[in-house]
Amino acid sequence: MKVYTPGQANRALPLVRRIVEDVVRTHRRWRDVIQELQLLPPGARERGDARVPALEREAAGLAHELEAFERELDALGVALKDRQMGLVDFLGEEEGRPVWLCWRLGEPAVQYWHDLDAGFAGRRPLPSESAT
Repeated sequence: MKVYTPGQANRALPLVRRIVEDVVRTHRRWRDVIQELQLLPPGARERGDARVPALEREAAGLAHELEAFERELDALGVALKDRQMGLVDFLGEEEGRPVWLCWRLGEPAVQYWHDLDAGFAGRRPLPSESAT
């Protein structure tokens, strides 16, 4: 996986942002289709309800789209952490050790980092001089 400086991560952000926007939008549609499937009356499949296979095909297609977006991020060396929130991590370094540079959809730039095992809750602000 590519190791990013905060500046490199921020320069990659326009492309990453577009992909993550697609991930969040597609994930929302996928969740809606799954919920619609779950809300069908009991026995709908057995009665031959045409909505069942149509919704299943739609859910599968959306799942394939999500997998393709994740492969795009992987190719950039970016780890997708949360499809709903639009959270990604870039592998980076802080004080000579590997860390995740953390960004989520809606933030203007990569401004946080956390230890590899800390997750989103362990985010800390990047030193201001490291963002360039």
